[in-house]
Amino acid sequence: MEDPADAPTPFANVAAQTTLLAQRYQFYLDQSTPFVFYRWVGSATLLFFFMLRIILSQGWYIVCYSLGIYLLNLFLAFLQPKFDPSLEQDMKERESEEGGVGGELPTRQDEEFRPFIRRLPEFKFWYSATKATVIAFVCTWFSIFDVPVFWPILLLYFCILFAITMRRQIQHMIKYRYLPFDLGKVRYARRSN
Repeated sequence: MEDPADAPTPFANVAAQTTLLAQRYQFYLDQSTPFVFYRWVGSATLLFFFMLRIILSQGWYIVCYSLGIYLLNLFLAFLQPKFDPSLEQDMKERESEEGGVGGELPTRQDEEFRPFIRRLPEFKFWYSATKATVIAFVCTWFSIFDVPVFWPILLLYFCILFAITMRRQIQHMIKYRYLPFDLGKVRYARRSN
């Protein structure tokens, strides 16, 4: 005879199904990892339909603005190095003031190569951007998120914010001499004899 205490509870069934769904979701995410171009095309298509919904419905501008600010924040994290050179420089200056001798990393072209490691990897950037776009799209289905705002001011503010932050980021890249993009393998011209 089976003990009634050993019978699975409804909560255990729900937990098991949730775990199974999470594992399937993670499996498909893992399968999509090598297809960078197709992932970004899918995200761009989703963003296009979101923007089309905003334009045609003439509402939910605050949701669109929030998504734009979040995507800008993700993009900046994608462009920044994991280890900020300005902080490293401050530490070196502090160590030299204290009389300590720290191991220095190369800063010139003839010194050792240092690879660029992003603060936000490409996959996490794509995943976060896609999730945010889906959430924003779902928010446009509910009128509670349709806050009345004067959209030209939001657009102007976003453009100014984008220009200022990108200018600052580009100045930082120039000052500390790093390039967040891989331009591929260097090819040299053939020597003509």
